[in-house]
Amino acid sequence: MKKVFLNKLVLAFSVLGLFVGGIIYACADGDWNYFGTNSNFTPETFVDPSYAPLFLSGDVFYRIGFDTEHNSRFNDQITSDWQSFLKGKMKPEEVNAFLLNGDRKIAVQELYSFYKTKNKNESSVGYASKIDLKDTKTKEFIAFLYLAQQIETASISDERWSYEPVVTKSFDDLKLIKEIENKYNTTKDEFLKNRYWFQTIKAYFYSSSKENAITFFNKTEALVPKNSLYYRAIGYLAGINYKQGNYATSNYLYSRVFDKCPEMRIVAAYSFHPEEDADWNQSLQMAKNTDEQVALWAIRAYYNDEEEAISKIFDLQPSSEHLNYLLTRLVNNQENKADNSFKDNSLAANKKKEQLKISKTTLALVTKIAASGKTNQPFMWNMAAGYLQTLSGDYKKANESFIKAAKELPETALATNQLRLLRFVNNLSAIEKLNAKNEKIILKDLNWLYQELPKTENEESVFRYQNASSWSKMYLAALYKDQGNKVMAEIFGQSQDDYWGNTGNAFYDNEKDLLAMKAFLSKKNKTQIEEIGAAIYTLDVSDISNFQAIKATFQNKIPEAIAFMNEGDSLGSSTLLGNPFNGTIKDCHDCDHSANQKRKFTEIDFLTLLSEMQTKVIQNEDVYNNSLLLGNAFYNISHFGNARTFYEKSIVGYGSNPTYFREPMKKMIVDCSVSKMYYQMALAAATTKEQKAKCMYLLAKCERNDFYNKRYYALNKDYWDVYGDEINFKAWSGFKSLQNDYSDTHYYKDVIRECGYFATYVNQL
Repeated sequence: MKKVFLNKLVLAFSVLGLFVGGIIYACADGDWNYFGTNSNFTPETFVDPSYAPLFLSGDVFYRIGFDTEHNSRFNDQITSDWQSFLKGKMKPEEVNAFLLNGDRKIAVQELYSFYKTKNKNESSVGYASKIDLKDTKTKEFIAFLYLAQQIETASISDERWSYEPVVTKSFDDLKLIKEIENKYNTTKDEFLKNRYWFQTIKAYFYSSSKENAITFFNKTEALVPKNSLYYRAIGYLAGINYKQGNYATSNYLYSRVFDKCPEMRIVAAYSFHPEEDADWNQSLQMAKNTDEQVALWAIRAYYNDEEEAISKIFDLQPSSEHLNYLLTRLVNNQENKADNSFKDNSLAANKKKEQLKISKTTLALVTKIAASGKTNQPFMWNMAAGYLQTLSGDYKKANESFIKAAKELPETALATNQLRLLRFVNNLSAIEKLNAKNEKIILKDLNWLYQELPKTENEESVFRYQNASSWSKMYLAALYKDQGNKVMAEIFGQSQDDYWGNTGNAFYDNEKDLLAMKAFLSKKNKTQIEEIGAAIYTLDVSDISNFQAIKATFQNKIPEAIAFMNEGDSLGSSTLLGNPFNGTIKDCHDCDHSANQKRKFTEIDFLTLLSEMQTKVIQNEDVYNNSLLLGNAFYNISHFGNARTFYEKSIVGYGSNPTYFREPMKKMIVDCSVSKMYYQMALAAATTKEQKAKCMYLLAKCERNDFYNKRYYALNKDYWDVYGDEINFKAWSGFKSLQNDYSDTHYYKDVIRECGYFATYVNQL
């Protein structure tokens, strides 16, 4: 038979432990991300909070993940009801403590014993000054609590969730159950009678005689008020029927709970489970009126086909509030199809592709219902129709729908913001080429979106503006790209390479583009939209100057690097973590950073010393030492040295592995050619074997790094091509020369002691 229950939540759970209070013993199948990041349509604008967990989500339940209110769902209602019953005979805080504080359980038992035996005990003496023990209502309250607490030994669970099915506890004190049932039969007070009625059903549910719960309910149903206790009791009956395999009856009962008891909507929806078409049709046949038919369609649509359910419900009861929550899911599902990256093709081609994704039947249905004006929230339906019309490319009709929505808009900040946001999306989507005229249409909204709304956001915020913010930037970037304005396309699109989102900005690899951006950010007479773009752009002139300084340094253009550093007041003030002029045998960044340093170097100090040393080399002054220090300096600012922070900046990028960087930056940071040049100059100027031995080893390190560059960091090199590489030893010419010509030096012995790689080479000879 055809399955109709297309549940996206593949679960392991105890049915009888699930539906009563709403603990979800489950693991969701699918992503766990909070839905809303790709949405402009905020469900909270339109829908009663009781539906909130059922909004479209990638998690088990929207925003909350799991239902964790098993033991507390009705706490506020219960305490309020009992406070009203006691009519001030007990202070509210005492009522709350007796009802909700587990530590009062012994006190309840002792007070109950006091009433039964008239013998004083610790609690009767201790509470005599706090509560009126002689009051009849107080006595009835304690008696009720005592009996209810016995059932809670089975109904209250300490667990919140589990990957394994939960063993259901049982309550089989039939004598006590009969005592509770007798309380219902004999109590005259309607408040107490209602609660003993519910406790009787609850007790039977947790017993081995679950059928008695159904029998008792059927015998007494007509005599009890249709309040939350009534629908909680129906929930118990639904669970019993499910356990017995009566799926149609179970689902019918859950739909009634869903419809009439908002507090249990999350539980009813989760527990609703038609196995086959036949179950579903039988449930529909059980519906006694239109309300019950509508409820069945509404709860079923949580799992599949909101469109069909909306159509059915509208025909049955167009004013049903269930339509509103289903509409949010329908619209959010349409949004979920969108790809707003604008990476492929032109803007026009991308828009056409996205417009084709919008369901024509969904658009037609929502438009028809909005036009009817028969729903209980016409503004919502007109807003939804307008938004879907925007997504499908009919901007004129969308505007007409928004005008209708505005006429009946409730006076809430959320509704006002929602309409403004959707109008903005429509207005921007209608722009195919930016000009001074249409820019004015969106300027205020851009400021609102980028500057004002983020200031109002906190943990409780539900308004979904973030997607419109990111989408609008990409849309504007695509517009500027189509119009050949590379600077403004970058301003709104801000290219970030694709590894962890922090590997720099490829826009600046083109010198012409770099200078154009620097000129733009420096100019004073920006237009309004340029001001908006500059305000949201995460880079400034100082970042660009710093990037230019870094590139000039790696190109060994030190005077230019210093000049770029001097363009910003704070540039070059960062302190390098290790001494950049040290040339160590083994590359150990942490060791260099933790080593005692007589002097700390800022970046500008570092560049200034480089310039001074280069001048000395040119003047033939202490060429060996100055060349060696220059070699060390350029080695240490490379990926292999101790001064990576010199180049790890917003435009170059960040990462402990060269593959995290885009290709031009990767080539720059692994290149040891400048340090190699200075080591060769030092070697040529060396006058002792110790000096020459050191130069040979440092040159060998450069050879080693060059091998790594070609073998592991080459352009488009697939990491998995070299993973598990069996090449674990290679001798470079520097190693050979060090072994053949300088084995009698102290430096050679130091290398043997510190460099295991070189020691391996020597031992293999």
